[in-house]
Amino acid sequence: MLETLVENRIGSLPEPVAGSLAVALPGGHRIGAAGAQVVLRLHSLAPLLHVATGQIGRLARDCVEGRLDIEGPMRRVMEIAAELVRDQPTEAGGSGWLGKPLSRWRHRPAADARQIQHHYDVSDDFYALWLDARRVYSCAYFREPGASLAAAQEAKLEHICRKLMLKPGERFLDIGAGWGGLLLWAAEHHGVEAMGITLSKNQHAHVNRLIEERGLRGRVRMLLLDYRALPEDESWDKVASVGMFEHVGRARLPAYFAKIQRLLKPGGLLLNHGITAGGTRNAQLGAGIGDFVERYIFPGGELLHVSHVLQVLAEQGLEGLDTENLRPHYAKTLWAWSDALEAQLETARKLTSERIVRAYRLYLAGSAMGFERGWLSLHQTLAARPTGRVSDGPLRGAQSPFPFNREYIYAPR
Repeated sequence: MLETLVENRIGSLPEPVAGSLAVALPGGHRIGAAGAQVVLRLHSLAPLLHVATGQIGRLARDCVEGRLDIEGPMRRVMEIAAELVRDQPTEAGGSGWLGKPLSRWRHRPAADARQIQHHYDVSDDFYALWLDARRVYSCAYFREPGASLAAAQEAKLEHICRKLMLKPGERFLDIGAGWGGLLLWAAEHHGVEAMGITLSKNQHAHVNRLIEERGLRGRVRMLLLDYRALPEDESWDKVASVGMFEHVGRARLPAYFAKIQRLLKPGGLLLNHGITAGGTRNAQLGAGIGDFVERYIFPGGELLHVSHVLQVLAEQGLEGLDTENLRPHYAKTLWAWSDALEAQLETARKLTSERIVRAYRLYLAGSAMGFERGWLSLHQTLAARPTGRVSDGPLRGAQSPFPFNREYIYAPR
């Protein structure tokens, strides 16, 4: 019965997708074209139901757990996966990765630390295989379509610094500083006094080594610290949060932006850069995708639509000044990461495990496909803590140093 459903499902796919997919059953029987580019080689019959119903997230889980092998180029695999999905994933309901109403205890400091270390402390050498030399693990900015990944990541770092209008001597805070790409770029290229925080022990050690090697002690600090523990007797001219607020959780997002508002000096600027939901009301991505990411990649991660982010930000006393959608840039970034990992699979397996390599192959390529199709998005939002006064008079107002146009971001230096 299931075999017939799978045959019918493959037959219903548009050409040339239908002719590119085959399913090889444990007993040797094969469903689909003889010369298919992509073969799902099953070791049990359980994944057949997921093929028939288009549950591609559950197929990914079957692969990680060893119930099937996926043979074929990842770009082609994802083209087929997208066609297998029956309904638009952004219209799915339920609970899961995208904005699900997780209880607040899942985002207590100890839980967040475990979740961050689960992802970021897999292996520094593993990440180095497919990230750029600076290990910038967030959406690049392709000012030129043909730019290399390394050049696009440097362009992203500079894009953020320009939006924040960083100046020598300013105090700059990077919340969730990763492997230090933005933190060090801001200090070395814009002369700021910088501090970064992370919950990843590996990242903390890595960045502190770089600080010593580059002679930046005294100007740059990297702390192993939860954002909730940041002392509020220190104020900052500029704050960046890159790839961080996805880990905060819907329930704690108001407290997160309120914390940043208190840390900023009046007139100070925030650049919030992060993945946002492609749909406005879906609680997670459907077809089992959200559950796969929650289980294997980002436990505790939650994504929200940019409209909700802007609302919460405003409710906490921060004025949104400029929002830029970089969704196509992240698709291009993720494909660059995926291609780099695919080119070094044997080395990756030696550094981690087959299970982790399978999960990340599917995560990187699947995310690239998700951004291409608009299931996911990426927004940079520049916001200010207003000064509370009008520049040339005694009346209370909402002033900030943001210029009247964007020319300052793009003008040549």
